[in-house]
Amino acid sequence: MTTALHLPEKPHHTRPRPRDLVRALGPRQLADGLIALLFSATGPVALIMAAGHQGGMSGAEISSWIFGVFFCNGILTVLASWIYRTPLAFFWTIPGTVIVGSSLGHLSLSEVVGAYLITGVLITVLGISGLAKWFMELLPLPIVMAMVAGVFLSFGLDLIHSLWDAPLLTVPMAIAFAVLVALPRLGSKVPPVLAAMVVGIVAVTAAGQWNAGDPTLGVLATPMLHAPEFTFRAAAELVLPLAITVIVVQNGQGVAVLRGTGHHPPVTASAIASGVWSVIVAPLGAVSSCLTGPTNALIVAGKPEDRHWAAAIVTGAGAIVVGILAPAFVGVILRTPAEYLAALAGLAMLVPLCGAFATAFSKVGWFGPLACFLVTVADQSLFGIGAPFWGVIVGLAVWALIDRRNDDD
Repeated sequence: MTTALHLPEKPHHTRPRPRDLVRALGPRQLADGLIALLFSATGPVALIMAAGHQGGMSGAEISSWIFGVFFCNGILTVLASWIYRTPLAFFWTIPGTVIVGSSLGHLSLSEVVGAYLITGVLITVLGISGLAKWFMELLPLPIVMAMVAGVFLSFGLDLIHSLWDAPLLTVPMAIAFAVLVALPRLGSKVPPVLAAMVVGIVAVTAAGQWNAGDPTLGVLATPMLHAPEFTFRAAAELVLPLAITVIVVQNGQGVAVLRGTGHHPPVTASAIASGVWSVIVAPLGAVSSCLTGPTNALIVAGKPEDRHWAAAIVTGAGAIVVGILAPAFVGVILRTPAEYLAALAGLAMLVPLCGAFATAFSKVGWFGPLACFLVTVADQSLFGIGAPFWGVIVGLAVWALIDRRNDDD
C-alpha cells in the first residue's frame, strides 16, 4: 500500500480533433451509443423512480435527481472519453440507488445529501492517495456482492408481486424480456428491458390505466438545490456502502469491462472523477457517480475498438439531452401504474441480481457472504444505521473467523 499522491493518468492516445470524431462516427457507433443510453434511461431510471417513491420524494425532486445523473454525468462522459480517447461512460451507482431508497424511509433528503457529499470527498481522497485500488483489494468481493444481492432481492420480489397483482400489464412485459434474453442475437440489437418497457406501455394504453399527470413538472429541467444536513446516523449508514459500491462494485466492473476489450481505462482518474462529480451532483439530490459497467459494455459491443470512444461520446451527448428533458421524462413515468414500474425495475435487476449471487456464492468459503446476505435482507437497523452496513460488518467477521481459517486449513 502506498500513501503517495496519485495524479490522474496521462492519456495513452493523442487527443482527438473535431474532425476525428466525425470520421470515427459511423452507423455502428451511433447505434451502440444510443442503445447504451436507452439502457440507462429505462431500467436504471425505473430504480430511481422506485427509490424516490419509497422515500416519499415529489415529482420535482425526482426530476432534479434524474437531471443530475444524466446532465452532469453526460458532461463527464463526453469530457473523459474525449481527453483519453477511450470509452469512459460515467453514470450513477445502481446498488447505491437501491440503498438510498430504503434509507429515505427514515432519513430526510437533506441528511442523504450530506452523506452524498461526504461520500464524494472520501472517494476523491481515496483516488488521489492511491488507496482506491488498495481499498478494492481489501474487501473480499463475495462479501460486497452478497450485500448487493441482499439489497437487490426486494426488486425481484416486487416483480413477482406485480405479476400476481396486474398480470394483464406485467406478464406481457416479462414474456418480451424473456424472449429477447433467450435469443441473444436479437437481444443484442433490441435491449430486453427496452422491449419490456415498450410492451408495458402498449399494455397500459390498451387497458386505459394511465394515471393523471402532474402539470407542475413542465418539460425542461428546473434543478432543485438541497441544503445538506450532516448527521452521524446518515453518514454511518450510507457513506461506507456508497463508497464500496462506487469503488469496488461499479468502478471495478467498469474497469474490467473496458480492459476485457483491449482498452486501458485510467483507474486513478476514474476514481477521482467519480468523487468530484459525486460532490457536484449531490446538491441536486443525485446519488454518487461512477464508471459504469453495463453501459460501457454496450458501448464496446461493436468493432472496431479504436472507435469506441466515439460511441461513448454519443451516449454522453444523449444523456445531456435526457437530463434537460428530465421533467417530461418523469411526467410520463409517473402516469404509469405502480405495477408497471415495479415490473420494469424488477426485470432490469434480474441480470445484476444473478451476477451478484454468482459472485457471492461461487467460492468455497460462503459462510461470510451468507451471513452478509441474511443480515442485509433482514433490513434491521442498529444504532440508527441501516442493514447494508451491518451486513458487510457481520460478513467480514464471519469471513475472518470461519472462511479464512478453513482456507488456511
